[in-house]
Amino acid sequence: MIVNNLLKILPVQLETSNDQLDQRITGIYCGDLLSLVMANAQEGNVWITIQNHINVVAVASLVGIAAIIIVEGITVNQEVIDKAEQEGIVIFTTKHSAYDIASICAQNMSFDKK
Repeated sequence: MIVNNLLKILPVQLETSNDQLDQRITGIYCGDLLSLVMANAQEGNVWITIQNHINVVAVASLVGIAAIIIVEGITVNQEVIDKAEQEGIVIFTTKHSAYDIASICAQNMSFDKK
């Protein structure tokens, strides 16, 4: 599965440019504590979080996250979007909860492991 497919199966809105939508997804990681994301998320994961600050982009870049989904209707400021585009990180937003998004992913997604 590739990042672009998220637009077809999830109730999300694309916040960044669509330059990186062909990246392969290897799994899903849900979490809000940045140190745990750095320790446990895998390259190619989609990260589901409520965090919306510039450090999220730094962590995503460090880990090799394919995309970030910011949940609960949280608005992402332009500084974060600009940094994500510089780093090649796709950001989506949704009004839905992390549980809802993760449930939809579990029901509708399969992943290509590296």
